[in-house]
Amino acid sequence: MGPEHIVKVEGLTHDYGEVVALRNLNLTIPPGVTGLVGANGAGKTTMLRILLGLLHPTGGRSLVMGNDPELDPLVVRAQMGYMPEGQCLPKDQTAADFVSYAAQLAGLPKREARRRSSETLFLVGLEEERFRFLGDFSTGMQQRVKLAQAIVHDPDLLLLDEPASGLDPAGRTQMLQLIRRLGEFDINVIVSSHVLTDIEETCSWVVMLDAGDLLRSGPLQNFEKHGTVHVEVLEHGERLAQRLTNRGLGVTLEGVRLVVGPGDETLEQAIIEESVAADTGIVRLTRGSESLEDLFLAPQEVTE
Repeated sequence: MGPEHIVKVEGLTHDYGEVVALRNLNLTIPPGVTGLVGANGAGKTTMLRILLGLLHPTGGRSLVMGNDPELDPLVVRAQMGYMPEGQCLPKDQTAADFVSYAAQLAGLPKREARRRSSETLFLVGLEEERFRFLGDFSTGMQQRVKLAQAIVHDPDLLLLDEPASGLDPAGRTQMLQLIRRLGEFDINVIVSSHVLTDIEETCSWVVMLDAGDLLRSGPLQNFEKHGTVHVEVLEHGERLAQRLTNRGLGVTLEGVRLVVGPGDETLEQAIIEESVAADTGIVRLTRGSESLEDLFLAPQEVTE
């Protein structure tokens, strides 16, 4: 049986002088593919660097795969792969040599490192380009090399910091497909991004940060369940709207069309019950899930 969580933080705080990057975070992240979302400056990169042991928190602590990166940074890093956001590739090395070098840094013997380098570059779609110099690579190709060096040593946990940054639409689609494949290979992934639709397409768990504060942490499917329901009735829209309002539900009414919620999976049953009581017939009833953008712009209590 695998671990219940891959990351656990308690009271995690970090500041850069007067600027507070993370403020008293308490959360757990389960195995799988997790999205770490928030605007630029929300504290995402700071959190990733703390998990790597590159930064020490000014308060609280974190555990990664059961180990404290502040106390045992080498143990933690041996279990992890990291794809940084910025440009960091040497221009005068080939992709094959660079990824092989990354594998050797992780402890693989030279021959095994070269084999793994070739396999990993094939996985990210760079088999034919692996002997070209990195300085000749496009932005999309460089992003895939950065992903390859992060996974070449078969880590238990992969941290991706803005992996689709700077990519054109085709490159972004290819990167998101690769991230989904990693999840299918049972690699634990934390994806940092300010593009909420990318997270919706790739992740099963979401952690939302805003200016260093935790807004939400929970499974993506739970967020999607708390959408609104669109209802069209034959008549007596006002009567139905009043009955739903009396139940504490939010209702927007336009003639015989209502938008009810947001609410969980019991919302449809409530609408059916009240439409019977209001003596009106339902023509159409459809659920419209809230997007992560809707949730981010309407913060509420943290859910876990």
